[in-house]
Amino acid sequence: MTEQVSLFHLLDDSGERPERMNNPFCYTPHPLCKRAVTTLCHSPYFKQIEHEAAQGKMFGVLVAEDKLGRLGFIAAYSGQIDGRSDWPGFVPAVFDYLQPDGHFKQQEAVISSLNKKIETMETAPDYLFLLQERQRLQKENLQIIEAFKHKMEVAKRKREHVRQQSDANNEALIHESQFMKAELRRIKKRQAEQAALLEQQINDVTRAVTQLKKQRRQLSDELQHWLFCQFRMLNQKGERKDLTEIFADTVFKTPPAGAGECCEPKLLQYAFEHRLQPLNMAMFWYGISPKTEVRHHLHYYPACNGKCKPILSWMLGPEVCGNRLQKKTAEPVIRYEDDTLLVIEKPSGLLSVPGKGMEPSVESIMRHRCGEAEGPFMVHRLDQDTSGLMVITKTTAAYHHLQRQFAEHTIVKHYIARLAHPLTDKLRQQPHGIIRLPLWADPLDRPYQKVDFKKGKKAETTYRILNDNIVELTPHTGRTHQLRVHCAHQDGLGNPILGDTLYGDDTPAARLCLHASYLSFTHPATGLLMEFLSEADFSSL
Repeated sequence: MTEQVSLFHLLDDSGERPERMNNPFCYTPHPLCKRAVTTLCHSPYFKQIEHEAAQGKMFGVLVAEDKLGRLGFIAAYSGQIDGRSDWPGFVPAVFDYLQPDGHFKQQEAVISSLNKKIETMETAPDYLFLLQERQRLQKENLQIIEAFKHKMEVAKRKREHVRQQSDANNEALIHESQFMKAELRRIKKRQAEQAALLEQQINDVTRAVTQLKKQRRQLSDELQHWLFCQFRMLNQKGERKDLTEIFADTVFKTPPAGAGECCEPKLLQYAFEHRLQPLNMAMFWYGISPKTEVRHHLHYYPACNGKCKPILSWMLGPEVCGNRLQKKTAEPVIRYEDDTLLVIEKPSGLLSVPGKGMEPSVESIMRHRCGEAEGPFMVHRLDQDTSGLMVITKTTAAYHHLQRQFAEHTIVKHYIARLAHPLTDKLRQQPHGIIRLPLWADPLDRPYQKVDFKKGKKAETTYRILNDNIVELTPHTGRTHQLRVHCAHQDGLGNPILGDTLYGDDTPAARLCLHASYLSFTHPATGLLMEFLSEADFSSL
């Protein structure tokens, strides 16, 4: 059996094949991909790594046709499993740098030896003694100086007392003052000489350590660059580019660590090298959910932007990996308007502010409506896929007034969300509460948000269960994707919003079921309380 046949797992040819390759960054898994995942998870080659995978791992499948027109799939996992990238049944790494006698491992050993040298020097007993001696000496010298200065102050008061008792200019008193000042200088000089000798001994070590660290950094940078050059990615036209070339025109300029090791590039590289015709791909999480990311067992997820988008755009072309297909979106509905502001209902799918493309947005539409007004000024925003109430000002003064209300948390917003799954017993027993999960935007995968208790910004949401899978959400902070993460994360509701393709799963839905249903604020001009309600219509989804 050839390598291609052993890794190309045949599928039953019943059912419709995909019309075109899907966008890995925005997709609903095709039934063939789901069938491939089921087949994979029950296969003997998956069973041999299942224990390690259960700790949490991203897998991917690519449904394809071989040269004979047969339907099948190939499978991959991100990174390594148990230190290996060559488990049977899965496509290999684009470049296997883990070979024991390979250049990477050899250079890694050199770098490791430098690490050991640095650690040995920095933890050597003689060096640690010098550091402790410096600290002890600094403290002791400070005490000596302070004690002598106190002695000088006492002597000075005595001399002043003697002078007050006699009008004579006592030479002995002058001599004593001069002597003590000179003695202070001599003490400081002796201390400086002693400290300099100790510092010289310390510097001899630190200079050597600094040189080793510089050498280590240089070798690491060279090895990283060499590694990126070995990842020569093949596209559907048969052309090749290494990672340094692919990322040269991106904002990152250089590839991030781990680039080329995700499921998607592995799958496509193998497919193009073995003349398989890609039809559809899907990535799923297997095992324990991590604490930082929204990842649930056997749920499907899009490819990451930072590591994968430049690579997959090269491999598949922008026509596949470009923005979502533009479709005609309904315009916002005006709920209230005066000379100062507007309150509108934004439909799902409409941007709040202009993006990179030519898609319409609430701001661009309102700009035409406002005519000669200063605005429109967008006081707050809703995600593109979120619908509901927004307030927009026509004047700068009104904008700043409402901004202060947001900062002072006097503006109230409620959202209605339909969750993807029935409530757990835990949520039924606790139908209301507050979620506190700080959020951090991964710079390599924007706009994806992670939960991070060290780097994350405070994010709080009050929830109230209305019925089996309808929940009212009240954000007390305004973080990107806050409500979506707080619903989907295992330490939040543990139940994604229906239609959330970024943090959710493959439960079918025509849109994201999140609607800004209530908005109240103080009118900047009249001082009156303004309240608006908007019904969330998820009944047809």
